[in-house]
Amino acid sequence: MGATEKMWEAITRVIKMDDKVERLASTVKTQQTKIENLTERVIRLETALEIVLASRQNETKRLE
Repeated sequence: MGATEKMWEAITRVIKMDDKVERLASTVKTQQTKIENLTERVIRLETALEIVLASRQNETKRLE
């Protein structure tokens, strides 16, 4: 195998790796968006739970 063939193979590998890295970056971006959306939903659920628990405590205090 000549030097030119080795060089061409190396360049081909780099191009293929670049494509894989770009696809991976896109996948990571999508996953990050999903994680952020889930985090927002959990925050809303926690807030709703705290409101319900606080209202129950207030209701219990009024009945005593």
